[in-house]
Amino acid sequence: MFLDPETSSGFKRSLFNAIVAPRPIGWISSLSATGVANLAPFSHFNLVSTAPPVLIFSCNAAGDRPEKDTLANVRATKEFVANLVTWDLRDAMNQTSLNVPPGTDEFALAGLEKLPSVKVRPPRVGASPAHLECTLLRIVEIEPERPGETRSSVVFGRIVGVHLDEAFMTPQGHFDVARTRPLTRLGGSQYSSVGELVELPRPSPPLN
Repeated sequence: MFLDPETSSGFKRSLFNAIVAPRPIGWISSLSATGVANLAPFSHFNLVSTAPPVLIFSCNAAGDRPEKDTLANVRATKEFVANLVTWDLRDAMNQTSLNVPPGTDEFALAGLEKLPSVKVRPPRVGASPAHLECTLLRIVEIEPERPGETRSSVVFGRIVGVHLDEAFMTPQGHFDVARTRPLTRLGGSQYSSVGELVELPRPSPPLN
């Protein structure tokens, strides 16, 4: 089967989400210029590099306002926090995905405790076991070129602070991914977490 996104009958762009899966979820907290907190999940999210420490999340155009609150807040304040979503936090995360009026505090909506950050102003999700404080590097605009497409804004953030719950650290100083059970996004409304874990060290080149 070959599908052309432009010409294949009935092609749905949601297919991409089912193929590029699982995807980590960026639970992004931000503050408006007037200090109103916002919290929203983004499944187009990932780590770009570790040195320098950089992550990205992508925000599609909003249907009811010039741009989504998260994007507007990051443009205004140049700061945000990426909070780790665990399996146990899946319902709270889903609550923060609601389409609500601009200026709504999703922390309050989902009954989530706020924790102060150290180097940025947006609060952290108290129930999350890991947080990455970020400052804005740049926003890359992906403009629509064909019918049915919308503008996407790719936000690059430099990680300037890391918070870890010590209960999820191993005696060797590693962050225990299996215990945190990070929530991942699949196709449609499907979510999952980590399954069987295997160790695959990088092979060494053969000796001559």
